[in-house]
Amino acid sequence: QLQLVESGGGLVQTGGSLTLSCAASKSIFSRNPMGWYRRAPGKQREWVATITNGGNTVLTDSVKGRFTISRDNAKNTVYLQMNSLKPEDTASYYCNAVPPKDEWGQGTLVTVSS
Repeated sequence: QLQLVESGGGLVQTGGSLTLSCAASKSIFSRNPMGWYRRAPGKQREWVATITNGGNTVLTDSVKGRFTISRDNAKNTVYLQMNSLKPEDTASYYCNAVPPKDEWGQGTLVTVSS
């Protein structure tokens, strides 16, 4: 059974930092590149970052230099370190495989105040 549990969101001021965590079931974590996605209010979900099983990373242009994706293979957990947060980063953040599976977790809400 697919399991994706995101945590770590919250309210932060512009310029602040947060670290998101995603605990995934081994069946998805060990067999796929993992990624973070986000959905801002009134917008469609968008891809943010990918990390391969070997640790190679790719990030969308808007977060390069500010966000870092990492994974702990022993814990089946993927992280998103977010620095220099901006109001436009406000969204619900989700993790999933890349490309994503049909099932999604509940997400974790990040709100950046100006």
